[in-house]
Amino acid sequence: MHEVEIKALLVDPVHNSPVILLKDRQSDMVVPVWIGNPEATAIAMELQNKTFPRPLTHDLLKEAIIALGGEVEKVIIDHIQDGTYYATIFIQDSEGNVQELDARPSDTVALALRMNSPIYISDEVFEASAIELPLAEDDEEREQFKQFVEKMDLAEFKRLSQ
Repeated sequence: MHEVEIKALLVDPVHNSPVILLKDRQSDMVVPVWIGNPEATAIAMELQNKTFPRPLTHDLLKEAIIALGGEVEKVIIDHIQDGTYYATIFIQDSEGNVQELDARPSDTVALALRMNSPIYISDEVFEASAIELPLAEDDEEREQFKQFVEKMDLAEFKRLSQ
């Protein structure tokens, strides 16, 4: 099992689709996960500590879990089937019982960010999908990519995704 963190939220120029790079905390390997625009917006808003006037679905789910005395123990992107990632949310209820809920990886990441819960990728998924970061071939390209990732913000994301 690999604990990961969000390294970047980018737009894949080939597919014009948002992709999150989930970086292994113990190496320079990342797993790219293509996601939908609404989930990308939800993730970007949370990464920037911004809120909408009314709660988004992930905010509502967070509040419901808290109101019921639960907490998100962890989320795991646990397998791939026909090129699609699958994930599980582990919710501990007020009595200490853990419930496992099937979910899309983008939703698990958005919820984990809001709940300050760890994000994991199974060894199977990691071995099949991980790539080395940075993606650039020389030192100058690596530095440009790192600077781009560090400066990425919601306005830039929206501009690129249109």
